[in-house]
Amino acid sequence: MRAGVLSDDKVIEFLNDNFINVWVSNVELERTPRKRAYMSNRRKELVKPFNRMQPLAKAIMEGWQEHSPVDCLVISPELDVMGKLPLNEFFDDCYEKNITEEEGYLSFLKDSIDVRFPGFNPSTSDPLLTGANVVINDEKPTDEVLHILRAPKYGNQDYNVITIDTTSYENGGILTIDIRMGNAICGGSFDLFDHDTELPKHGMPTQALTSVWDIPTGQKGKIEYNFDKGKVFRMGATGTWFSGKGNINAFHAIISVKGK
Repeated sequence: MRAGVLSDDKVIEFLNDNFINVWVSNVELERTPRKRAYMSNRRKELVKPFNRMQPLAKAIMEGWQEHSPVDCLVISPELDVMGKLPLNEFFDDCYEKNITEEEGYLSFLKDSIDVRFPGFNPSTSDPLLTGANVVINDEKPTDEVLHILRAPKYGNQDYNVITIDTTSYENGGILTIDIRMGNAICGGSFDLFDHDTELPKHGMPTQALTSVWDIPTGQKGKIEYNFDKGKVFRMGATGTWFSGKGNINAFHAIISVKGK
């Protein structure tokens, strides 16, 4: 990369104007079994070894493609992967499109900024709506989710669904979800549903068990729900109706249950 696209002045200027540029060694992140074995011994000699549990490290590992020696990733300030470019595929892609490597790399960077999610599986209709699954029980009564939501047009819902399994609490309990929005321009609204409820795509979510709406950027909100018997819930996260269609933001949710 250094002798190719990163030696181009236009690429460097665009990178410096729009990104914080960093690199992380695949060895430090223990990407392969051989690297994990090496680092298990190497870590004993290090005063402060690299922490693979850091949010940035997790985002990098989320964007990996198997067998790729180098991955170029665009990660948002809220630590969501917005674009991924495995080096093995990059040169073939430029050849097929009959463009220079510099043009291909700039296109990748611009598509990431424009929230087009370059590098995501084209068979996935919407990279944002991948959701997450959380299981809460006595051994792990609290879990955390760091994810992303997007604003629909006014009057619609565009849910990113977080599934919350509380079935181990046979006598019920109190489900609490503490939410904090990221600092992008989109606010967030969150609705809690029974697992078998069909989530609405239009209008008010009248079937929701409880909700918290219009959390501003950078601010906090909370959902609390008292349930009589353990069940599976679905929390729909969406941008507010006044945030401008297509705008996105991250959210951090701490999900916990206090059993009865």
